[in-house]
Amino acid sequence: MSTEAALREQICLLAKSMFDRGLTGGSTGNISARTEDGGLLVSPTGTSFGRLDPGRLSRFDASGRLIGGDKPTKEMPLHSAFYDTRSTAGAVVHLHSCHSVALSMMPDVDEDNFLPPLTPYGIMKLGKVKLLPFFLPGDPAMGDAVRGLAGKRTAVMLANHGPVVAGKDIEAACNAIEELEDTARLAMMTRGMSPRGLSPDQVQALVTKFDVEWDV
Repeated sequence: MSTEAALREQICLLAKSMFDRGLTGGSTGNISARTEDGGLLVSPTGTSFGRLDPGRLSRFDASGRLIGGDKPTKEMPLHSAFYDTRSTAGAVVHLHSCHSVALSMMPDVDEDNFLPPLTPYGIMKLGKVKLLPFFLPGDPAMGDAVRGLAGKRTAVMLANHGPVVAGKDIEAACNAIEELEDTARLAMMTRGMSPRGLSPDQVQALVTKFDVEWDV
């Protein structure tokens, strides 16, 4: 199997895994990954994560021209913004995961640091998550908002919509967005209970030990 064929299979396998576990439903969410030649493979518009076809993924060349597959997701501006501003981005995932969306609706969340420091792993895998305002689905302004961060964040949360995460490869991006949803779920489960989170010193120790992009 060629490298690209393996990547196509991996995209569909990971997407189905997230769909099967209820991390995104119906035809929501989108996913993309860099190919060896600098192009992109992208989930097509209107498709379900549970039923992606490796042979029908949208294929872009290194100059951003669609050269094969079905019409891509309408959220391409989001994906392009991450690839254009983060040189280390090898994949981007966007979900409509329930707990992170619920947390984005809470009036007291920190827009600059969306996830509370409840476990080490959200910090290690995501750094600070930026909460962006609500945009209409498909609005190119979402991409503009990500570009405005100048590549300083690996993850954003679209208010009332869903998270978007970039990773060095497709597996890393999927692992990170699952960690985002897990942390948001913990935050909603313990809301109003005054949970003992990590102290600022503990957070800083994690940032230092695991070289997390944090003070940006």
